[in-house]
Amino acid sequence: MTERARTLADPALPSICAGVGLAEGEFIREVLDRVGDKWSVLIIATLHDGPRRYTELHDAVPSISQRMLTRTLMLLRRDGLVTRTAFAEVPPRVEYALTPLGLDLHSISAALVLWARGHHEVIRGHRALFDASLDKPSMAK
Repeated sequence: MTERARTLADPALPSICAGVGLAEGEFIREVLDRVGDKWSVLIIATLHDGPRRYTELHDAVPSISQRMLTRTLMLLRRDGLVTRTAFAEVPPRVEYALTPLGLDLHSISAALVLWARGHHEVIRGHRALFDASLDKPSMAK
């Protein structure tokens, strides 16, 4: 875990939402939606191993359509998380790579993956209990 992630996880810090205005809150939500969607997470994880060509990315990310890969790469580039480098070669070659900002995001998402892997049995147990409680008739009338 990075020093920044440890700092953000410190329970002594005041609520991270304290003092966040409406416009800033909307922007934060928009960024979290972008970086937290399933395609962005998979693309960022794939690019962590180094630059990839479009076809390599398409082959490495299961079930993604070409349209969705193109759109997600464009949005990641827009946010400064991914670069696109075109090489003046025949045939033309284009590679995508993580920026320093994208690498920083990868370390944070990797910590979330480790957390999920370490707690999946507990979470599945809670889900089973919750789902079972929905099957029982309600005591309240």
